[in-house]
Amino acid sequence: MVKPVFRSDLDVLQQKYEAAVAGLYANCRQVHGFDRPVLIEGGAYPGIWLECGPLESTVFALYEPDIALNSHDIFFKLQREDGYIPCTVLADRHLTGQIQMVVPLAATAYETALLTGNRDFLERAYQACGRWDRWLAAYRDTRGTGGCEAFCEWDTGHDNSPRFAGLPRDCPEQDARICPPGEGRLPYLAPDLSASVYGGRMALSRMAVLLGLQDEADQWERLAARTRQAIMDNCYDPASAAFYDVDADGRFVPLLGDVLTRVLGEQVVEQELFEEIFRRHLSNPREFWTPYPFPSVSVSDPLFDGRLPDNSWGGASQALTALRAPRWLEAYGKPAHLAHLMERWVSALAASPGFKQQMNPWTGEFSTTEHYSPSMCLMLDFIPRLYGIRLQGEEVVWNCRCPQGAARASYGLSTPGGWAELVTESGVSVLTLAGSRLLEVRGEARIYTTPGGEWLGAAGICMSAAAVRLTLPDGTSRSMLLKPNEVLRGMANLGRV
Repeated sequence: MVKPVFRSDLDVLQQKYEAAVAGLYANCRQVHGFDRPVLIEGGAYPGIWLECGPLESTVFALYEPDIALNSHDIFFKLQREDGYIPCTVLADRHLTGQIQMVVPLAATAYETALLTGNRDFLERAYQACGRWDRWLAAYRDTRGTGGCEAFCEWDTGHDNSPRFAGLPRDCPEQDARICPPGEGRLPYLAPDLSASVYGGRMALSRMAVLLGLQDEADQWERLAARTRQAIMDNCYDPASAAFYDVDADGRFVPLLGDVLTRVLGEQVVEQELFEEIFRRHLSNPREFWTPYPFPSVSVSDPLFDGRLPDNSWGGASQALTALRAPRWLEAYGKPAHLAHLMERWVSALAASPGFKQQMNPWTGEFSTTEHYSPSMCLMLDFIPRLYGIRLQGEEVVWNCRCPQGAARASYGLSTPGGWAELVTESGVSVLTLAGSRLLEVRGEARIYTTPGGEWLGAAGICMSAAAVRLTLPDGTSRSMLLKPNEVLRGMANLGRV
């Protein structure tokens, strides 16, 4: 496998990118009960967590696809006969006292199967994730809503969050089937856990299609639709345009937190409702659109913890939330907002020593543990999304812009059409594929082509309108004015120069 190549004359950025790659390799280690290396969380977390390890491994798969396979297979191998998957695997043991899930295991397994083309892995993932879904339905839907319930703080990975203030961190007897007794508020019907079930079922449906199991694909879609309805009927409040936990007495738990981003991460809501949620909350500088988005609790919420203690999901902007952001900002058509968020995180990381877990949403100052894989993954994922090339389904995506403070940047990637390279210098980007020049782009824009290099369209990736000029291989030029997040498909809407 030919690895991606990023080069920039901005030394601090180049060195940070290379340090991220080296740090991720250093965090590939063997853990309990598995004979192959996986990508661990790093720093104070010497193991792999179900809520995040598989996602991080899909980012690192650009360099090491086998690590992505291993970082899923470990959970499949350690799955119990009843379908339960350990929430955490450490160097010397695995933990079973929570479910600890955010991005669905089935979703990252599906992406890994597509990336590697490994059908045996796809079949393993389909069977294991199906058993996991049945375990969740059997033990984490005590009210029979079709959603998923939280029994403890660590179920959602929201360490030290006011969401679970005063409630147990894990389940009794290290048994995730047991809701702690004597806690009148539990279990919570949790919108984010339910969204993870929904997203997992949609991924299982897509897996079934690839495996030629259309009847099963249809069944997974029907189950997903029931879960989605449970979220909308029980956890959504139209008055505030937000999602909340529902306690055992049927009352909303009043906390405006990053649960919103997790529900959107699985595309639970339609575009119209997304726009309202995004406008009122996530793009609101008085709530979540801080100088370094997204805080784990709205800065306007009375329970926001402005002290920002270590490992706090009570206020700090978390690297994991940033790493998950492309999943929903891309799906809902916000590439300009995503680019802004990525630039803020990349600039903060470049200015900070090491790779830490969380940062102050106003200053960008980092804290909590070193050698943290999610922060390293941000560099590997955000650099090509900002200044490089990505494969997105049947399209090649070229992000034409230069890092602030750099005069030149380049990114190379192996694609089905050959080696693709994007070089940006002095405001001009040159796109080449398999040694042939495709296009010259003056100005900042995202360009879409087929794997063979045929023009498909462009998108606005700046937070203000950007004038862009294209020069084709035959010397003719076209112009366009791209508004933030605007997508133009085809050549018909472009002006001749």
